[in-house]
Amino acid sequence: MTHSIPDDAEHPPERHRGPVVLRRSRQAEDSTTDQRLLDSRGPSDWVHTDPWRVLRIQAEFVEGFGALAEVPRAVTVFGSARTPRDHPEYQLGRDIGAALANAGFAAITGGGPGSMEAVNRGASEAGGLSIGLGIELPFEQGLNPWVDLGVNFRYFFTRKTMFIKYAQAFICLPGGFGTLDELFEALTLVQTKKVTKFPVVLFGSDYWGGLYEWVRNTVLGEGKIGERDADLLHVTDDIDDAVGVVLEAYKAWEDTH
Repeated sequence: MTHSIPDDAEHPPERHRGPVVLRRSRQAEDSTTDQRLLDSRGPSDWVHTDPWRVLRIQAEFVEGFGALAEVPRAVTVFGSARTPRDHPEYQLGRDIGAALANAGFAAITGGGPGSMEAVNRGASEAGGLSIGLGIELPFEQGLNPWVDLGVNFRYFFTRKTMFIKYAQAFICLPGGFGTLDELFEALTLVQTKKVTKFPVVLFGSDYWGGLYEWVRNTVLGEGKIGERDADLLHVTDDIDDAVGVVLEAYKAWEDTH
């Protein structure tokens, strides 16, 4: 099923407190749940309240597992939240989302604006399943209007688990620190065999080429990783090639399960 949403569709300003949506006068808060968990400064009552946070964390895992348990094969796509709708990378995101849907994969993103919205939009327009996993941030804008199945998280580490657990591959569009964070976490999990048959595609050689060369020439060159580790990255500018890498890895995974 596809949606018909205007190009300029916008949500009112909102904040998320886990699954709770706060809009208008109730959206203003001084900090996020993650910040309050990780900030060790403050009164001693943190010693007493932290154990209760474990229950909230547990509930967030349960909520995520429950919402995503029946998701079909999927690919997580990362990219910048700052990509304007009139930028070529936005159209690229739409094309990748559509290509994944046509290949039978659900598209998972961080659920935000920019390239994430573009991928969700492309998948939804092509009749595929469009999934957004949001996060509570000071500048959070809410899930984009092209998300069919959305879950909002308080904690980054819970959200990261869902990105990995319910995807068969990562495709990274040009992005910032968040994209780099997820990229290297995925590489670490594959390198240490915590996940298997999990390709990581860097889309856009102009953007990612410098990083790829640094990994091969410096990180590999100085013996900090092995040749097989460097080969975990696949750089491409071709959508069919990117989807082909995903399909090949998925077939290899099917053959062993």
